[in-house]
Amino acid sequence: MEDTIAAVATAYGEGGIGIIRISGERARNILSLLFQPAANTEEAPIVNRRLVYGHVVSPSTGERVDEAMAVFMEAPATYTREDVAEIHCHGSVISLSKTLALALENGARLAEPGEFTKRAFLNGRIDLSQAEAVIDVVKAKTETGFSLALAQLEGTLSRRIRELRKGLMDLLVALAVNMDYPDEDIEELEYKVLEERISSIGDEIDRLRATADIGRLIREGLRVTIVGRPNVGKSSLMNALLGESRAIVTEIPGTTRDTIEEGIQIKGIPVYLTDTAGIRATEDTIERIGIEKSKDAVQRADLILFMIDASQPLRPEDIEIAEGIGERKVIVLLNKEDLGKKVSQKELDRILPHAVFIDTAVPLDKGIADLTEEIVSQVNRGNVRQENSLIVTNARQKALLDIASSLLLDALKMTRERAAMDFIETDVRHAWETLGDIIGETISDDIIDQVFARFCLGK
Repeated sequence: MEDTIAAVATAYGEGGIGIIRISGERARNILSLLFQPAANTEEAPIVNRRLVYGHVVSPSTGERVDEAMAVFMEAPATYTREDVAEIHCHGSVISLSKTLALALENGARLAEPGEFTKRAFLNGRIDLSQAEAVIDVVKAKTETGFSLALAQLEGTLSRRIRELRKGLMDLLVALAVNMDYPDEDIEELEYKVLEERISSIGDEIDRLRATADIGRLIREGLRVTIVGRPNVGKSSLMNALLGESRAIVTEIPGTTRDTIEEGIQIKGIPVYLTDTAGIRATEDTIERIGIEKSKDAVQRADLILFMIDASQPLRPEDIEIAEGIGERKVIVLLNKEDLGKKVSQKELDRILPHAVFIDTAVPLDKGIADLTEEIVSQVNRGNVRQENSLIVTNARQKALLDIASSLLLDALKMTRERAAMDFIETDVRHAWETLGDIIGETISDDIIDQVFARFCLGK
């Protein structure tokens, strides 16, 4: 008999309700020991899928621990496909701790992180990609991130992976028949047809891989760093994007001595803004530390907003900053252009040929709308749209897609070279197995344990 597990399924802290979840063969028995229905309750306490009012009581002392509601759910129509009981207590740390302790004293053991979802996976209710989507649903920071995670939880990615695996399996069958029964009266698999089929499936995998960058940004957020020399308007830009006065703005150069970080949402995308110290040569020790942190923030950024005072000619500091940006994604903001434009795009094209240029003006009521649109556009590069629910948001899944793509490229190369079909079959089979790792159909127990170790207790 597998262990019956128990854990607090809600966040610790003060709250109106806290839930103890119990799953396993002894769930019904443990609930009957801990929960006493109210005297005026006509129903039996253990009625499948019916919430009952009563009290949590210590079986050994008869002490009432808390007023509560309780429900029992019979397998297999439960989260784990096992018998599940839930006790809905008041959401205090004391109540939850006492109730959980009673469950552990009366036949349950403490669940490991993610063990409820792991049992749902092992019992076949969800596959591994859906299990990982549970984490994304819980941790979603925006409506867009939540919608994508929910779509994956409902199986959009799983269905696509299964379609790709079916295509590869059909190919494996055709290869096996041609290799094992060459003299039989069957249609010969020509190299040209084999090449077309491998190429088609490889292209579909590559299209799925291409969604991973936007998936990561929607899941984790876009890191945007504002850079420029002192007093060009960086802090004003930060405040304008936030819609509040978060950074100090003065006419004194070097006001910002440290990085300032804040989070916002731009059209459903979580964006983490970093305002940095103005980069320039200085003897001030504190300011120099701030400048080094600014340079580090540039290296960590997904997108850089490089602000220039367009009312003044380019200075050596501007050139140094531009050279430090290199090939990273950058939007150049030509600020204060209303005071007379003395900087042109052509002057920076040599250093930043890939940059996008936007004119802005104090008090930054001009250009902000264009900037936010361009930030969204940077995320959606490559014809990938947020509305597409089939987006890879998980680094493990992306890595496996990369491996499968590489294997099919090798198979395609051998096909074009008319190599022996058993060599081609080996790479196609490995690609089929690798895709199976995404949904957990061919994955090892060690990897499964690593996936669920990322979950919180109670989930």
